[in-house]
Amino acid sequence: MKKTSTRLADGRELIYYDLRDDTVRDAVDRRPLERTVTTSEVRRDVLLGDSVAIASHRQGRTYHPPADQCPLCPTTGDRLSEIPDSSYDVVVFENRFPSLAGDSGRCEVVCFTSDHDASFASLTEEQVALVLDAWTDRTSELSHLPSVEQVFCFENRGEEIGVTLGHPHGQIYAYPFTTPRTALMLRSLAAHKEATGGENLFDSVLERELAGERVVLEGEHWAAFVPYSAHWPYEVHLYPKRRVPDLLGLDEAARTEFPKVYLELLRRFDRIFGEGEPPTPYIAAWHQAPFGTLEEFEGVSRDDFALHLELFTIRRTSGKLKFLAGSESGMSVFINDVPPEFAAQRLREVAS
Repeated sequence: MKKTSTRLADGRELIYYDLRDDTVRDAVDRRPLERTVTTSEVRRDVLLGDSVAIASHRQGRTYHPPADQCPLCPTTGDRLSEIPDSSYDVVVFENRFPSLAGDSGRCEVVCFTSDHDASFASLTEEQVALVLDAWTDRTSELSHLPSVEQVFCFENRGEEIGVTLGHPHGQIYAYPFTTPRTALMLRSLAAHKEATGGENLFDSVLERELAGERVVLEGEHWAAFVPYSAHWPYEVHLYPKRRVPDLLGLDEAARTEFPKVYLELLRRFDRIFGEGEPPTPYIAAWHQAPFGTLEEFEGVSRDDFALHLELFTIRRTSGKLKFLAGSESGMSVFINDVPPEFAAQRLREVAS
């Protein structure tokens, strides 16, 4: 992997990740852009104990542009985009309309390929390995920023999810706090460790699931399963079999096997609902241990946390979506119409 860092016309950082070591990246952003101005502010909810990002400048972000005006495609001739070069393998840049910025964190865009009509599932294993390298590198770099406590790499796929740019891409959020979802995991981890005299909850969950009926696929170094209490109609958790706290902790064997396992998982998701159905909308979310202090979670260290990816879709059956209505949105109590055992069986049936 070759990494080349440059700056866009408005001062934002852009980084090329290339498969070839001899690739030269010297194209200049020719757009007449002014410095990006953001209104991002993080406010604490004293009743719920969580935080909300207020970012009114995002109202003006690019919204479903025609394919020939996609800002994530490479620059060609006088058609200028966010990527100054005429081609790229993987590129990461600071979001022009960030939810978090400055002392409130940082938001980045990750373009998986220059091919506008591709998807993550259509990438080669070599391309996926490069994306994994980019995720890992950005996790490392962002963790050293003074304002950052947790790094979240994710992909939103499909208009049903709320995606406003059709080009295959994901995002990275660098939060100035430990997210509520992670805090819940850490509290459960601490409570289980105390109650069992030191047993790791993540290890127990993985061991239980691998011995059960909800395993979707399993490799030498990775395992994917539908969790016992899945919130979403089709939800899969992907774990490395050797517990590590973040992407930086993956050894070479796990990194080598990941592209094959993950691509198979994504391709099965696209086959869940049968032939002729549109691509399955999904969210793919990496859960990594926070880089800040864990003092409030007594007895727990970063090494107790288990890196894992959650992949889920809001489509519950052909032509129907799972909406977060009263119980889910109002009380955070999910109601799942698809039994996890059935979901796992279906994902095994559609193996390639």
